[in-house]
Parts: sequence; C-alpha cells; structure tokens
Amino acid sequence: MPQPIRIKDHEKDARLVRGRVVFGAIAVVVLICVLIARLYFLQVIQYEYHSTLSENNRVHVQPIPPTRGLIFDRNGVVVADNRPSFSLSMTRERSGDWQQVLDVIVEVLELTPEDRVIFEKRMRQGRRPFEPVPILFELTEEQIARIAVNQFRLPGVEVVAQLVRHYPQGAHFAHSVGYMGRINEKELKSLDPVNYSGTHHIGKTGIERFYEPELHGQVGYEEVETNARGRVLRVLKRTDPIPGKDIVLSLDIKLQEAAEAALGGRRGAVVALDPKTGEVLAMVSQPSFDPNLFVTGIGFKAYAELRDSIDRPLFNRVLRGLYPPGSTIKPAVAIAGLDAGVVTASSRVYDPGYYQLPNYDHKYRNWNRTGDGYVDLDTAIMRSNDTYFYDLAHKLGIDRLSAYMSKFGIGQKVSLDMFEESPGLMPTREWKRATRRQAWYPGETLILGIGQGYMQSTPLQLAQATALVANKGVWNRPHLAKTVEGEKPKDENPMPDIVLRDPSDWTKVNHGMQQVMHGARGTARKAAIGSQYRIAGKSGTAQVVAIKQGEKYDRSKVQERHRDHALFVGFAPAENPQIVVSVMVENGESGSGVAAPVVRQIMDAWLLDQDGRLKAEYASPISAEATAREE
Repeated sequence: MPQPIRIKDHEKDARLVRGRVVFGAIAVVVLICVLIARLYFLQVIQYEYHSTLSENNRVHVQPIPPTRGLIFDRNGVVVADNRPSFSLSMTRERSGDWQQVLDVIVEVLELTPEDRVIFEKRMRQGRRPFEPVPILFELTEEQIARIAVNQFRLPGVEVVAQLVRHYPQGAHFAHSVGYMGRINEKELKSLDPVNYSGTHHIGKTGIERFYEPELHGQVGYEEVETNARGRVLRVLKRTDPIPGKDIVLSLDIKLQEAAEAALGGRRGAVVALDPKTGEVLAMVSQPSFDPNLFVTGIGFKAYAELRDSIDRPLFNRVLRGLYPPGSTIKPAVAIAGLDAGVVTASSRVYDPGYYQLPNYDHKYRNWNRTGDGYVDLDTAIMRSNDTYFYDLAHKLGIDRLSAYMSKFGIGQKVSLDMFEESPGLMPTREWKRATRRQAWYPGETLILGIGQGYMQSTPLQLAQATALVANKGVWNRPHLAKTVEGEKPKDENPMPDIVLRDPSDWTKVNHGMQQVMHGARGTARKAAIGSQYRIAGKSGTAQVVAIKQGEKYDRSKVQERHRDHALFVGFAPAENPQIVVSVMVENGESGSGVAAPVVRQIMDAWLLDQDGRLKAEYASPISAEATAREE
C-alpha cells in the first residue's frame, strides 16, 4: 500500500530553531563572560605578577665582579696586579646550537682544532645558568674587528673588557704568591654563588689561595634594560662592587733574587726568616715556573712539560719537600739533652770513630772514621760529631727526644698562612706500632739523634727550629703576609714558647754553632772567611739512598740524583740575630761545602750595604779577643 504523505510541521521546526539560537546565544555570552573574567583576573588581580614578569624580560640584573686586591713585596714592588684585557664570552642559553657557534668562531678567527677542543671543554664546565663563559682571552684588535663584522652569525657571543691577573715578577714568586686559575666544578659548589657571580677565576696556590676571601672583595650589580636579542640598551641602577684588599708581603725581591743567584741554577730550596717577627724574607724553590701561564688557561703541551719534567718545577720544595734533616737538627737535640739533664756543657764522650750500644756488635759510624777523641758539647756541635749525638740520643730515649723535637716544630705545620705546608714526620713508638706494626728499637733512636731514620722535615721547619735557637725559645710562626689592608695577620693558635730550666743553655748551643763557622776546626769555617759579622750555623747531609754497614760513600759509584742532599741552617749576627736562613741543595752532597756558601751569600745580601760594609743597625763585628780565644 502506498505510504501516506507526511505533512510538515512548521511550528515544531520554528521551536527547534529558536531553541538552538537561544542555546548558541547563551553559550556565546558565557564564553564572553569567561573571557572577560579571565582578562580581569590577568589584568587586574594578577597585574603585579605579570607586570613583574614583563619587567624581568626587559630588565636584567648583571653582576659586576670586584677588582682583585694587589700584592706587593715589603718595599712596595708590585708582585701581582690586574691587567686590562679583552675576552670573548659566550652565553650558552642565548646561543641556540652553541657547538655550531663555536665552529663559526674558529672559522672567523682562523683558529686550530685544538682551540676548538679547549673552547668546548670550557663551555661544558660547571657554571650557573645564563652566565657568560669566557672562552678566549687577550683578543687582538684584528680579532675584535672580525667578531664585530660577523656578530650576526654569533648569537650569545660578545667581546668583554675585563681585568686579568698578571704577575710582573714572573717566576720569582711563583711558589710563594702562587697563581690564579679558572674555577672548576668542585670549587663552584663550595663558593658563595652570589659573591662569585661573574667571577671566573680563583686563587689556586700560595698567597692567592690562602687569602682568597680578602683578595676577592664583594660583588656589585647593575640593573640594565635589554632588547629582545639580549643587547643592553641602558643602565637603570648600579651598585658598585667593593674591591679586594691589598696585601703587602714580608718578602724582599732583592733578597729573593740574591737567593736565586746563590743557588746558581741548582735544584733546591731557600727560606730566610726574621726570627724576631716570623716574617719570611725570602722563599725560593728551584727550578720555578711562570705563573702567568695558568691565569687564562695553560695549554696541554705546556702543562705536560711542566708536570712531567724530571726537575719538578711545580713542586714547592720549601713547603712540601720532605728530607731527613741530618746534622742540622743537632742544635735542637743538644738543647733537649741539656734541659733534660742527661748531659752538661762539659760532659765528654770518647769518639773512636763509631758508637756501639751495650751488648750489641753493630757499629754506628761517625762521619770522621778516625774519630775525634774526647768531645764535649761545644766540640760536638763544631765538629758535627755523630758519636756524641748517638750517645746523647740514647740517654734521652725516643719518648723524650720526640717530645722535645715536637716543641721545635718537627712533625707539624709551623706556618701561619701557607696552607700547602706538609707537617713532616717526627716518629714515636706509637707511630711505628700503628704504621709498621713493629716495636721501637734502640738503634732507631740513635740515628734520630743525627737527623736520619724516619724523621722528615721541610726546609721551612728547619728554618723555624733554627729561629727558635736564635730567639731563645720564643715562637713566632713564619708568615708571608706582612699586612693585609694595613693590618698585621693574627696568630689564632700560637705555639707555646720553649722554656728551659736553665736559659743559659741557649747561649751554650749558640756558641757551639758559632764555632762551626769561626772555630779553628769548624766544619764550615771556609764559608765564614772575611765575614764582618758572627754567624751561627750547622751543616747537614740527608741520605737519598742507604749505604750498607761498613761501606763508605763513593760519589763516583752513585748516580747524580741518588747523591746526598746538602743542607745548612744558620743565623746572624750571632749575638743579635736579624736573619735565619735554611738551605737545601738537592744532591749537593756537602752541607758545609755547597750549602754553607749559599747561606753566606744570602746573609751578606741582607746585612751588608751597597758598599759591602755591615749596616750600622746590625753592627756586631768579630772581636780579636773572640778570635784568639777560638784559636
């Protein structure tokens, strides 16, 4: 059957259309209201927040690194200053594909692939976000021009003018002043992120490191307006940084040069002190190096040459070189024996050329194999008689010997502002039991009495032990800084003075040391010929390789670098000490023949005027009466 034709309901369709129109209108109104509410929320309620964000996109705070403090010697000669330099910096976050930008830099400046490797290494080092990283220092005018012409190809790269550390004296003060270098990732974690923002270098060694907080200063900042590309349009506000403090060292460049000349190019160490104050007058470790190489980053090849050199120029022999003190320790051992009451100045020991412990066959040889006969304290020091000091050490025993040597600074750090210093070693029963799992033997005490065996010390510690003899037990810690911004350094942990039961014991040992230089049989009398002042000294020899029992040292059978080290310590004028000198010449063999003349030259440089006469303030000439008495 055919389906009936449906009649269209116009009223129903109209209602449907009207409903849809109303629903659409309501939806539009609701959406407009939401939009208005959102705009109101953003523009009114969160106005301050978004205006701050907008301002931050336009205004940036840039750190202004402080000017590092200068370093001078005691006479005002500049030892470390700041030299203006143009460097190329790169901000990784603003450079996009920063590795490609590095390729462009190498291309534009016509650099080598090795330079490209260094640049990438510097960019990958730890740093703070959006902090420019210097990748190339000391740009030439041509390089600056090339960067300017190709600036459109180098996003995030800019030429920055800055001050770079410079050491005008070169290698003279490399081991005392130290040097600066780039901040590494480990240092970055420990440094104040605010105060070191914008700073890329830090003191690595020496005075530069110890006084880093004082030399660095306080960072400043400036608020700058930038465009969309990060270019600075204008400075809105500026807070100036506080520059670092200047440091005046106790070192004297003339005495430093005289000490280096006295060493004559040999490997060794020299340290000169003022015993009355503890000021270090000269500090030489040879060979040395140019610290300027490290400031802006030393090349791989140059560093390898320094690191791998058999002469070890990077090694600070004054502070880190550990050597048996040899006979230079005998004056301190003599003080210990006198104060402990085991000997007197007139006590005598017979020397047949060796010493034997009771009930032992082993012979401990004196350097003079024929012996010196009966010797007292004065003669024992003058002749450096080993037999006397074997006997003295045996009478003292290891416990008292180690206790007294510790009072003289052996086996501990003695300086006030030299963090690199090694403590050395003063062995004890407990030390040997803990480290060697062995008991202490009497023979080991004997050889400690002549500065051999396990005992190890630095040239600085020997200088300080000698200064205590010169200063009659008064402790003044050695220090390199004379003043920091006009203020003298303070010793927060002073060492106790050495107080003897009989203070005249200092004079007795002092006289024995004078006999070394001026006595008719003194071991170093040749070094004192023509002296206008009295010198108190003591020579020493530190063995590098052991010699078997009964054998005699034969230099012709020993390689040059296996020969004995030559040591000498002394002070002058003996009656009123103004300078203490400690010298170590590696493989020099003879303390009296090699090291003693070095000490004499350094003392002359300090005590004599330009005409070669003793300065009036140090006048204490050798009297004819004293000379006659010694002879």
